[in-house]
Amino acid sequence: MIKNFLLSMTLLMFSGAVLAADQEKGKRLVELNNCASCHGANLNSPIAPEYPKLAGQYGDYLFHAMLAYQAKERRLVGRNHPIMVGQMAKFSRAELEDMAAYIASLPGDLTTKP
Repeated sequence: MIKNFLLSMTLLMFSGAVLAADQEKGKRLVELNNCASCHGANLNSPIAPEYPKLAGQYGDYLFHAMLAYQAKERRLVGRNHPIMVGQMAKFSRAELEDMAAYIASLPGDLTTKP
């Protein structure tokens, strides 16, 4: 029970950080690093089916996905695409939060199934 509470509080802390991030800085980072070269225009039309649509994803999901590419033990977190590992290695935690906040603000056409 206490373990679940601590996990919930940790997740709230991280998602709050994304909400407080600077979307303008995130936009500049996304553009400087040419994320659209793989994820497509407005990060919503990937150039290949194996690349995900990013626009409209939840900010905390994006943040944790990008953070997972920086993990030293990648096989445990499932994020091991070599291009993304290289791309994400150079960013600080604050920069990841900024990019996640910006990308989450973009309109996307993702839908969920009931």
